[in-house]
Amino acid sequence: MSTINRQIRLAARPVGEPRPTDWQLAEEPAGQPGDGEFLVQVLCLSIDPAMRGWMNAGRSYIRPVEIGEVMRAGAVGRVVASRHSGFEVGDHVSGTFGVQEYCVSDGRGVTKVDPAAAPLPTYLGTLGMSGLTAYFGLIEVGRPEPGQTVVVSGAAGAVGSVVGQIAKILGCRVIGIAGGEAKCRLVVDEFGFDAAIDYQSEDVRKALREHAPDGVDVYFDNVGGDVLDAVLLRLARGARVVVCGAISQYNSTKPQGPANYLSLLVNRASMTGIVVFDYADRYAEGITRMATWRAEGRLKSLEDVVSGSVAEFPETLMRLFRGDNQGKLVLKIAD
Repeated sequence: MSTINRQIRLAARPVGEPRPTDWQLAEEPAGQPGDGEFLVQVLCLSIDPAMRGWMNAGRSYIRPVEIGEVMRAGAVGRVVASRHSGFEVGDHVSGTFGVQEYCVSDGRGVTKVDPAAAPLPTYLGTLGMSGLTAYFGLIEVGRPEPGQTVVVSGAAGAVGSVVGQIAKILGCRVIGIAGGEAKCRLVVDEFGFDAAIDYQSEDVRKALREHAPDGVDVYFDNVGGDVLDAVLLRLARGARVVVCGAISQYNSTKPQGPANYLSLLVNRASMTGIVVFDYADRYAEGITRMATWRAEGRLKSLEDVVSGSVAEFPETLMRLFRGDNQGKLVLKIAD
């Protein structure tokens, strides 16, 4: 009997917050690899805020997921059948396999990973796209210098937590912005930030005056909206704003742009986007450096792993927009 492959397909483009009717749970036989291909059993799925943007039609840095298509997702899995000379049965691999239980691949964009060196979910977080986004966004776009003040929003999340730790490794003062007392404690006590601001209970602008009296040299933005506007008013001369995401706006039908953008003019500052795919030819550099920091105990990884089936994907995705996760959110669908 053929193996059944359960999948989550995009059924409709959401308006505002995604709804259960925007998804379809489908079943079909798992494909069989042809010459130069291999079959992957997906074990863990990466759950990312960017998924919400991929569901929208229109021009972006990557083509949208089409209606009826398997939802795009990074994942780690195990090779269970192979007709590819570079991949053997039993190899663990990372790639864009989608929200499904099995995927046939020709190896393009697929990387072997070692579960003995780090847990598999870590290859979706610190040693995966989240970590690489943090690494290149901070180092190449933010360009922090020792002694400068770096502010990170979404500081307890997959990208923000890594950004702050790398900034500390590079000799910066780091302030995290997060939602809730527990996340702020995590940012300081676990990840080693110098201070944390709870945007849910504090006046962010006032707190920034206290924690960054000389201004913000680098702001790594993961949330947009009111938090971005508050930080823009505290920029130092020549500051760099790294635009990584705007999770506070993704489900809005009328996204809020920055009202205080003229601070860029006044402070001779810049605001630049980061898309990690632009650094694909340097991924090995970033992973090697972060793996070394991790082995030295200087870079900690935190994965928030939810166990379930692919059917749990829609609800797991919504945890991001409710702020329920700490660290990298991963859906584990098989052992």
